[in-house]
Amino acid sequence: MDVMGDKATLFETGRFVQPSGEGPSRDEYETVEDAEEVRLGMAARTGDAEAASVLGAMLLRRGDLDAAEPQLRAAASAGDRPAANNLGVLLHQRGYPDEAAGWWRIAAVAGSAAAAHALGRHHRERGDEPAAEYWLRQSAEQGHVLGAYALADLLEHRGDSRAAYWMRAAAERGHREAAYRLARSLDRGDPEPGGPEEEPGTEEASAEAEQWYRQAAARGHRRAALHLGAILEKRGELKEAGRWYLTSAKDGEARAACALGFLLRDAGDTESAAVWWLRAAQDGDGNAANALGALHAERGETQTAERWYRAALDAGDDNGAYNLGLLCAEQGRTAQAEQWYRRAAYAGHREAANALAILLLRGGDTSGAEPWFSKAAEAGSVDAAFNLGILHAGRDTERDREAAVRWYERAAAAGHTEAALQVGIARLREGDEQTAERHLRCAAGGGSAEAAYRLATVLDARRPPEPAHELGESVHDKTECEEWYERAAGQGHRRAQVRVGMLAAARGDVVEAARWYRAAAEAGSRNGAFNLGLLLAREGSEPEAAVWWTRAADAGHGRAALRLALVYARRGELAEGQRWAARAVELGPKEVGERAARLRDALREELSA
Repeated sequence: MDVMGDKATLFETGRFVQPSGEGPSRDEYETVEDAEEVRLGMAARTGDAEAASVLGAMLLRRGDLDAAEPQLRAAASAGDRPAANNLGVLLHQRGYPDEAAGWWRIAAVAGSAAAAHALGRHHRERGDEPAAEYWLRQSAEQGHVLGAYALADLLEHRGDSRAAYWMRAAAERGHREAAYRLARSLDRGDPEPGGPEEEPGTEEASAEAEQWYRQAAARGHRRAALHLGAILEKRGELKEAGRWYLTSAKDGEARAACALGFLLRDAGDTESAAVWWLRAAQDGDGNAANALGALHAERGETQTAERWYRAALDAGDDNGAYNLGLLCAEQGRTAQAEQWYRRAAYAGHREAANALAILLLRGGDTSGAEPWFSKAAEAGSVDAAFNLGILHAGRDTERDREAAVRWYERAAAAGHTEAALQVGIARLREGDEQTAERHLRCAAGGGSAEAAYRLATVLDARRPPEPAHELGESVHDKTECEEWYERAAGQGHRRAQVRVGMLAAARGDVVEAARWYRAAAEAGSRNGAFNLGLLLAREGSEPEAAVWWTRAADAGHGRAALRLALVYARRGELAEGQRWAARAVELGPKEVGERAARLRDALREELSA
C-alpha cells in the first residue's frame, strides 16, 4: 500500500517557508517541526480540516497511529481527500482492511491516484479482479507509477497482452521491478501489443533489455544486477561484469556470488573464488556447491569434495549426483559410481546417462548400455551420439553400419571433430567425395590430424601432374593439399610427415625432407625410416642409412630388408646378406620378393662354392 502517497505537506500548504541560506540543523529542524505541530494542533482544534490533515500525516509518518487517527478522521469527514487516503492507510495498518477500503474509495472517487491504487490492490487481494482492474486503471491513467505496475502485474497474470504497455509505462517512470520484468520479457522475445514479435537474442532486443537491466540494477534490483553482469561477461567486459555481480552478491543474490566465484577463478584468484562459492553454497546454490566440490577434488581432498557434491544434490542440483559418480569412478568404486550415475540419469542428466552407458559397456553389458546412450543422445549429448556410432560400427551388418553413420552425422552436426572424420571416411568409401570433403574439412579445422591428412590425399588426387622443374625456374607456391599435409605433419601424423618429406625431396630441399623423414621414423614410421635411409645413402652416408633401414626392416618393411641385403652383399658379408634377402622374400611385396629371391639364391650359390 502507498503509505501517505497522497498526503499534503507543509510546503504545499504554503504555511511554512524555508528560510534562505543554509538549512537548519537537525536540532533546529526538530524544534521547528515541534512548533509547527503545536500550531497545527491549535488550528485543528478550531476546526481547520487542512491543518488536521497535515498534522495527521505528520503523526502517521512518525508511527503514532493513536494520535494520528482522530486528526485524520476529522479531516476526512470534512472532505479532505489526502486525509481520506491516509486514514485508509492507517486503518489497513491496524488490521481493518474493509473500513480502509471505504475511505480509499472516497479518496479515489475524489481523484486520488494513490487511493485508487490502494483500493485496486485491496480488491485483488480479495480475488475481485474486475474491480481491481477498474481501480488500478484509474490510478495508472493518472500517471501513478505503482498503479501502472500493479495493473501490468494483474494483466500479465491473466495473460492479457496489454500488460506490456503498462509494464513499460511503469518502467519509464522509474519502477525498478517493472524495469527488470520488462528486460526479462525482451530477453524472452515476448511481443508488445501492436508491435512485431521479436526473436529472443536479437541485437535490438538484447540492447534494450540491457538498458532496462541497467536501470533496475542502478536502483538496487539484485536480480537485474545479476543479469546485467551475465550480459557483460558474455561480451567480454569482465571488470564491469564483476562489479555488478559483486553488487548483487552483497545484496544476497546467491547466483551472483556463484558467478563472481567463476569470474575470479578464471582470473586465477582461486582463494577469493572459494570465498564467494562458500557464501553462495551456504545460501543453497547447488552450482556453487558443485564448484567447491570440484575445487577440493582437484586438491585431492576427496572427502570434502564428496560433502559438497552431496550438498549440491540436497539443493536440488542433479550435477551433484553426476559429480559424485565421477568421483567414485576415479577412486575405482564402480558400484557406487553406477548408483550415482543412475540417480542423475533418471533425473534427466544426459551426461550422467552417457557416463552410465560407458560404465556398463566396460563391464560387458552392451544391451544395458545402448538404451542409456540413446537416451543421452536424444537429450542432446554429442558424446553419446558419437558413442552410439561406435557401438553400431562395431557390429558387422549393413543396417548397423548405416545407423553408425547416422549417429556420427548427428554428432558431427553439433561440432564433434572425430564424428565428422568418421562421416568423411564413410562417404569416401561410398564414393561421395564432395560430402566427404566437407566433413573432412570440418574435422581438420577442429584439429584432427587424421582428417587433415585424408583431406590432403583427396585434394592431392585431383592435382594435375606438375611439369618437370628446370634449373633457374622459381619453386612453385605450396598447394592447398601441401598445406593440409603440413598441418597434419605438424600435429605428429606419421604418414603426413613422410608425405611432406617426399614433397620437399621432390623440390630438392634435402634438409627439409630429412627433417620430416626423421620425425616420422623416430615416431615409429617404417616408411619414414626407409626414406630417410635412401636420402642418407644418396648423400653418401650409407652406414647411417643402414641403421635406419634396419629399423624399417625390423618393423616389416620389405624394401628396407632388400636394401640391407644389397649393402651386406657389397661388403662381402654374404651370410648376413642372405639372411636379409630371405627376410625381404617373406615381407614382400611381390616384385621385391622376386628380386630378393634371386639375390638370396645367388648368395647361397656363392657361399656353397
